[in-house]
Amino acid sequence: MRSIPLHSSAHSVLIDITQRVQTELEQSGVGEGVCFVHVPHTTAAVVVQENADPDVPHDILATLERLVPWQGPYRHGEGNAAAHVKAALVGSSVAIPVHEGHLGLGTWQAIFFCEFDGPRGRQVHLQVVAAI
Repeated sequence: MRSIPLHSSAHSVLIDITQRVQTELEQSGVGEGVCFVHVPHTTAAVVVQENADPDVPHDILATLERLVPWQGPYRHGEGNAAAHVKAALVGSSVAIPVHEGHLGLGTWQAIFFCEFDGPRGRQVHLQVVAAI
């Protein structure tokens, strides 16, 4: 398993980690297989989404905030229940095919780390599995 350290700079932010994942993939030496990207945090997530228009991450965060407002009738005592709900909705892992040593992403796709309770130091774990 490989890890990418991150530091989020805002309370809620999407961080494009595609190039960092690609670099780790290249260092693994795997040419064909699957790259699993996992966020081991309960108030953060990972998603594959468009990276061509900077308004897309903004729209995602704004929509999640409307769906799950930070202030709500939550019972969780730490005060970050909304971050837990957002992370549950988005998900903690993605699997991306690997072909000829490259992430099998579409033209407009990127891998985003989703921070919902920052700023914080975080980790993203990668497991690259070679095809047999």
